[in-house]
Amino acid sequence: MRRALLAIVVLAIAAALWRYPATTSTTPIEPGRTRHLNPDGTPTYTNRLAREASPYLRQHAHNPVDWYPWGAEAFAKARAERKPILLSIGYSTCHWCHVMEEESFEDDEIAAYLNAHYVAIKVDREERPDVDAVYMNAVRLMNDGGGGWPMTLWLTPERRPFYAGTYFPPRAGARGARVGFLELLTRLAETFADDPTKVETAASDVVSRLEAAATPETGAAPGVEALTRAYAELAPTFDATHGGFGMRPKFPQPSELLFLLRYGRRTADAAALDMVVRTLDAMAAGGIHDQVGGGFHRYATDVAWRVPHYEKMLYDNALLAVVYLEAAQASGRADLADVTRTTLAYLERDMRAPRGGFFAASDADSDGEEGKYFVWTAAELEHALGPERGRLAAAYFDVAAEPTTLATPKPLAEVAQGLALAPDVARRELDTIVATLRDARATRVAPHVDRKVVVSWNGLAVSAFARGAFVLRDPTLAARAVETADVLLGARHDGRLPRFLMDGEPRGDGYLDDYAFLEDGLLDLYETTFDARWLREALALQRVLEARFADPHGGYFLTAADHETLLTREKPDYDGAEPTGNSVALANLLRLYELTGDDGYRTRADGVLAAFGPLLARRPGALSQMLCGLDFQQGPVKEIVLVSPSDDAALAPFVDVLARTFLPSRVVAGVSRTRPADVALVPLLDGKTAIGGRPTAYVCERRTCKLPTADVEEFRRQIGRAS
Repeated sequence: MRRALLAIVVLAIAAALWRYPATTSTTPIEPGRTRHLNPDGTPTYTNRLAREASPYLRQHAHNPVDWYPWGAEAFAKARAERKPILLSIGYSTCHWCHVMEEESFEDDEIAAYLNAHYVAIKVDREERPDVDAVYMNAVRLMNDGGGGWPMTLWLTPERRPFYAGTYFPPRAGARGARVGFLELLTRLAETFADDPTKVETAASDVVSRLEAAATPETGAAPGVEALTRAYAELAPTFDATHGGFGMRPKFPQPSELLFLLRYGRRTADAAALDMVVRTLDAMAAGGIHDQVGGGFHRYATDVAWRVPHYEKMLYDNALLAVVYLEAAQASGRADLADVTRTTLAYLERDMRAPRGGFFAASDADSDGEEGKYFVWTAAELEHALGPERGRLAAAYFDVAAEPTTLATPKPLAEVAQGLALAPDVARRELDTIVATLRDARATRVAPHVDRKVVVSWNGLAVSAFARGAFVLRDPTLAARAVETADVLLGARHDGRLPRFLMDGEPRGDGYLDDYAFLEDGLLDLYETTFDARWLREALALQRVLEARFADPHGGYFLTAADHETLLTREKPDYDGAEPTGNSVALANLLRLYELTGDDGYRTRADGVLAAFGPLLARRPGALSQMLCGLDFQQGPVKEIVLVSPSDDAALAPFVDVLARTFLPSRVVAGVSRTRPADVALVPLLDGKTAIGGRPTAYVCERRTCKLPTADVEEFRRQIGRAS
């Protein structure tokens, strides 16, 4: 009887969903993801997600679950039928999202129960960071601060959460669970139907706590003491053995590392720089670093950075590229900058979209197995490389008989000595080995790539490529930054940025991070190319931020004023894997003030610091990237103008000095015969001329300049000397 009933329900679902095959995206759905296939190999089920652009939503288009995207249709159904909402939030390269899909959302019995008793909604957190932020706060409130993806919530038809968690095994007993997803679905549906007062009380409590947390608080803007407190909090958590902070899992923390670099420079504390360098060395040598393809995986599951969670995110790699550049400048170690080279090369080779910009992420899984694309055995190395090179590769990458993630725990010179090879010979051989392994790996089934071109993450990429061009003195990197900026700015409609591009088509409305991160990238591009176009575009984005995102109490909301109303309007206040838009906006305002001299930008920057002052007083480490802005605000800031009587190339000796100098609190502008000064845009350029017909540098602070110099060594002394 039960099987017959189940069959009837399944057939009803199939009949109901046949009308949703149309799609608005040219990106193919992955039918191989579902095990429900017709005799001819076509998917048995197709739901509404087939019409969506998001790769994550389209991954679920052939589940037997009657999924809805976030929107009015789903909410109206929940209200009309008085059903609870099952909200599932994830992203396309999330390993445990795939696990829960396979275990639960592909399960006929679970799908049938969901479809009968719930309205099921899927959300791509990368497409809708606003929905993700609100409901992640709810998950943390209900789980003692814990959260993650997949995110799973039970909502009332009014979208108010009354129960929440992350990954759930499908049934009791699976993975040792006492209560599984199906049992939870059953119990909570019964509670919703039988005890609505209990559900409403729980939902009201959660919403009131969310509203209280979102209430703006202001205070005094912090001073330099916040930097000292944050360092005192962070330093004791340093892992002196393996680098990084805390225990496993080990995550790259770019904002913390950038803060430590600035704190070390400000205080001349060598320990701060040492923590950064030891962490970066350990990461570069570990399995978290793709030794063959370049770039970094999401995190390491162990304390020694050896075993990664294999997905790769654009934001991680763009941010880490900048950290390695700054650490190279601060330490004088060119090998750290080499990591930036290979990271940007990876993005260029494997993640560049055909129409420009960079894809969002690549998966941890391939061919149905996590990490399979990336691991090697000694026998596989020998097969790909031959006996001699295979032996060197196995020794250097620490590979044995079992499948192993490549790492480099020993220096190449030490490995070469053990194999009786000259170090220079080993180095040449290693270059060939890496290229050969990369080609061999390309014949494997590659991980899925999320082909969204997310504006905010591409803004970070603009910064990485622009700053890479400046520090590495590589104009091809600047060209890639320009191309990416053009693609993103060209996607605007009525001056508004989209959230992402899919197959070149803009999708959704931009958020705070999209504007702030791209603006930051444009400012970096201006300081790299001295092309005033990029500064004008940055100013245009800032005007949109002020008009649509600004909070009168200071800082910026995640969503624009005319955006969909959610339970709360979030004002991001935590620098995690990505910095908050508020932290980046603070730095943008301070840079715009220095370049334009407009006091309004400084006033708004002070307002951001005051808005987050109470949080910085309680937990300064929560906003590590904002502390970088605070360090800039505390000064001194070097205002540098380079003037060429001929073309930009004549400024190269001065730029070479800046490229090798860690000087985070500075702005740079350049003029030449081919790039005349726009004094109305950058008053800092007013009156700056080439002295004696030679390329000349002006180093100023608070609009007061030292004597102009055409001598590179004098310029080096001036930028290194405090007022």
